[in-house]
Amino acid sequence: MRWEHLAAPPVEGSPPVAAPAAPLLPLALPGATVRTFDTPGFAGMTFYEVRAKSIINRVPGTSRVPFEWTVNPYRGCSHACVYCFARNTHTWLDLDAGADFDRRIVVKVNAGELIRRELAAPRWRGAPVAMGTNVDCYQRAEGRYELMPEILGALRDFANPFSILTKGTLILRDLPLLRQAAEVTRVGLSFSVGFVDETLWRTVEPGTPSPQRRLDAVRTLSDAGFDVGVLMAPVLPGLTDTDESIEATVAAVAAAGATGVTPLALHLRPGAREWYAAWLAREFPRLVPRYRELFGGGSYLPAAYQRDLVARVRTAARRYGLPRPGVVPTRPLAPAPSPSVNEQLTLL
Repeated sequence: MRWEHLAAPPVEGSPPVAAPAAPLLPLALPGATVRTFDTPGFAGMTFYEVRAKSIINRVPGTSRVPFEWTVNPYRGCSHACVYCFARNTHTWLDLDAGADFDRRIVVKVNAGELIRRELAAPRWRGAPVAMGTNVDCYQRAEGRYELMPEILGALRDFANPFSILTKGTLILRDLPLLRQAAEVTRVGLSFSVGFVDETLWRTVEPGTPSPQRRLDAVRTLSDAGFDVGVLMAPVLPGLTDTDESIEATVAAVAAAGATGVTPLALHLRPGAREWYAAWLAREFPRLVPRYRELFGGGSYLPAAYQRDLVARVRTAARRYGLPRPGVVPTRPLAPAPSPSVNEQLTLL
């Protein structure tokens, strides 16, 4: 089991506890404590509290991301973004990539304790740590579990550089800690705001703060002295890639005081692909043929589409005095072998 490192074994001699009235425990999470809460914000959600064995994770060399180390205190995400690329990771836990990803959240309750121990280890060399790169560390559950203050406190105390990418305005709760950390190390802050259409937001990202609330948080952090970038992600073909949508989004980002905007086109890996396709067919069936044409059997949009998107965002950014945007950097990879005919993905 790929995730067997996730949960530490129960302490010997611990008294047995009655099974809670909650969904069955996934096979990949033995010993987890299962909780549900009565508050409206957590209706229909289940939390699996685990004591993880490690918290600073090395990114596989085959990954396209530009960073090498991450911290993820949660698995699954109540933001419920229909396009989330991390959806398939839930299948490693014997959960599904759709509704389970949105509603069944793994909480590493000992994250603060672990990161302090791992930062103190002689083998750790103080490399930058990225957070919010798989699921959002400031999703709704963080308001209850409050794992991030301990994590940030440890990074501050060890003067370890870090970055955070989020859609969660809850980050403002930790502004004092972020200021303290910035006095001793490099702190990078970015918000994800792919578009500003609030009607579309309600169906695409139903568990997130609104785009305007995120931009208000960008302004607050900027006024506090942070350079805050905006990842304009993802840009959705046929929905948010029009000149009008790009113009409105870049204008709002500039007005919020962001130091830059970087577009990222939608990509649909397995898990996210099927969930997004079902949503698209339900909400915008007229676009299904276009998506079939664009994605074919792959996960990424054509290079020409991506170049055109970057050029149009660059033009808009120039008008509003933002630095020149670019393509999100990735580590170079050897080409992966093409899947066989039987393995080819289809959008619908």
